[in-house]
Amino acid sequence: MFSRLSDKLQDVFKDLRGHGRISEANINDALREVRLALLEADVHFRVAKDFVARVKEKALGEEVLKSITPGQQIVKIFHDELAALLGGEAAPLALGPQARLLIVGLNGAGKTTTSAKLAAYLKKQGRTPVLIACDLQRPAAIEQLATLAAQIDVPMFRPAPGEKNVLRAVRDGMAWAKQQGCNVEIYDTAGRQDLDNELIDELRKVQELVQPNESLLVCDAATGQQAVGVAEKFHGAVGVTGLILTKLDGDARGGAALSLREVTGQPVKFAGTGEKIDAFEVFHPDRLAGRILGMGDVVSLVERAAENFQIEDAGRLEQRLRSAQFDLNDFLEQFKALRKMGPLENLLGLIPGMDKMKNPGVDEKQMRRVEAIVLSMTPGERSRPDVLNARRRQRIARGSGTTVSEVNNLLLRFSEMKKLMKSPGKLKKMMARAGSMGMLGRN
Repeated sequence: MFSRLSDKLQDVFKDLRGHGRISEANINDALREVRLALLEADVHFRVAKDFVARVKEKALGEEVLKSITPGQQIVKIFHDELAALLGGEAAPLALGPQARLLIVGLNGAGKTTTSAKLAAYLKKQGRTPVLIACDLQRPAAIEQLATLAAQIDVPMFRPAPGEKNVLRAVRDGMAWAKQQGCNVEIYDTAGRQDLDNELIDELRKVQELVQPNESLLVCDAATGQQAVGVAEKFHGAVGVTGLILTKLDGDARGGAALSLREVTGQPVKFAGTGEKIDAFEVFHPDRLAGRILGMGDVVSLVERAAENFQIEDAGRLEQRLRSAQFDLNDFLEQFKALRKMGPLENLLGLIPGMDKMKNPGVDEKQMRRVEAIVLSMTPGERSRPDVLNARRRQRIARGSGTTVSEVNNLLLRFSEMKKLMKSPGKLKKMMARAGSMGMLGRN
């Protein structure tokens, strides 16, 4: 996400920081590069122009030019303006004791999957959501929603077989929802390949009937400026109250995310960052600005860790580390928790400085091989790796689809880590030398 834009902006700021004194000419040159980088990232041309103008006005201020660290001051201005462009503060849903959420968007943007992701998110927040299928144009959407609803254990309303009247289906869904004891109703509406008059008319009637607390537009971030045009049309037609960006994990440009708030005036409230049902997060403008500028996002990293690591388990692990009892069973347990936090390339983007590491030595295939090796051991072998003789190592290599050399590398790294675990300074050096969170090494 934003990889190209991030790389170019960081190069610009690195050059600015290299100047002891900064002149207006330096700033103009830098902002010219910034503007080109934004346009290449598919940011709307008007948004890019206005954004650069705001940054320039503040960057040419006397306090900046006469500052001891003018380059750092400009980076801060850029960060603050970027966060403001993205929306400033995270925008919460307007829920109240009872809420109805209308999910709208074009076909292919990910409405149905997003509806289920939102339901799973709200359930985790302590709400009792239900899903109501209103897409009578695409029967597969109803089946898809039913499958996802079962997966997350959330009740789902299915229209009567052969139902063609959308408003009747919605009324039936509203009546059904009243019987479920829920406090959030999520309506997955129909889409089209384009926003035509028929769809606009249908959505307006559904919206008038449902009277939703929020009308949320699902936009495909990978479509760039097209997503901005779609958002403008939908907002003009039905008055959306917020946006949900999907496929942010696969969009290297990211221009849609930077343009939508400015163009529509409506906040981006959530972002889909992968295919899994839990690859869904609150959109934090200030945190995203930090990621784009290579500052990382430690807050989000800590939040993800808190969701996947139990305090009791962490305490037990610490005791085992201190007493040198840490074994491959513990390693496997923590390894699985780390994998639950999401794709490693996404986690690296949250760690300050790690996004600039072009080859950090961490890849998913390598991590899967590590897991396969440990899983191919018996519990007894994981508890006492010293019993792993040549014959056992050959068996583990065959069982995991790896080589004996890879098994040996893993055991060597694990042995080193265990010896150095009590010395943070030595441990840091060992991790740098290991060249891989998977500890396989590179031959």
